Amino acid sequence: MNVTDRFDHFVAIDWSGAKGAKQKGIAVAIADAGGGPPVLVERGKGWGREDVLVILRDDLPDDTLVGVDLGISLPHADCGAFFPANDVLLPHAPALWALIDDICSHEANLGAQAFVDHPSYRPYFRDGSDTGAHFFCDNADHRRGRFRVTEQVQASMGCKPYSNFNLVGAAQVGKSSLTGMRMLHQLRGRLPVWPVDPLPPSGSALVEIYTSLAALEAGRSAGRAKMRTVEELNTALTVLGSPAVSGSGAIDDHASDALLTAAWLRKVAGERERWAPRGLTDEIARTEGWTFGAF
Repeated sequence: MNVTDRFDHFVAIDWSGAKGAKQKGIAVAIADAGGGPPVLVERGKGWGREDVLVILRDDLPDDTLVGVDLGISLPHADCGAFFPANDVLLPHAPALWALIDDICSHEANLGAQAFVDHPSYRPYFRDGSDTGAHFFCDNADHRRGRFRVTEQVQASMGCKPYSNFNLVGAAQVGKSSLTGMRMLHQLRGRLPVWPVDPLPPSGSALVEIYTSLAALEAGRSAGRAKMRTVEELNTALTVLGSPAVSGSGAIDDHASDALLTAAWLRKVAGERERWAPRGLTDEIARTEGWTFGAF
């Protein structure tokens, strides 16, 4: 497939697993394939997860590549299953999304607390009070919890990924990923999710992003991935060949993450090797998924 001119728009979403109807950690930015600086998409009193769902389901521009900063699945390859001590058969990521959404169907705002509280799945997670008996895999070579293959690749690139089974600490990604999986289930049939789904020859698609990867390619280090001034952001955008955004002074780091990553998606989405990373097998694609740009 020729991916050089595949998309007309590039949307980057900094996601959040926080409680409530609105999440301060959500930011949405868009970059046009025709050029110009990335633009922050504002929404009244702020974004909620269900607001993002509605936009992606009903109001997305044609031929848009959407990147969402969350884990689209849980580790599988390390233990041969998402939940190796559980009798529930989950053959692929969409089955996992459906399970999470079903268990949490009564929760508003795409919440996922019911899943991590469920007696069949709680032993796989680590929260502030408990490390579940199955949080670690017997095959793990570290004590940070289970990693997907793509997260192992991220680490080799200089990033500092966390396990999607981790629910504690400022860098926890578990809740944001689980809430995101509810959204992915509700988008099923509307928006393909690469690489769980093959990239279609036309139309829009969604990929998992890790904003630190964009920051690294924009000249930042893993320890300095966050940009908290417009000046820092514009320096990084210049490295990516993007026009600068207007303004000066302080900027919310969620907004800067989204703006930079939208420009990064525009720059790299046409590179064929990004869609065929080493280590991405058919089995990993359908179970664990992948982070776009990790290769």
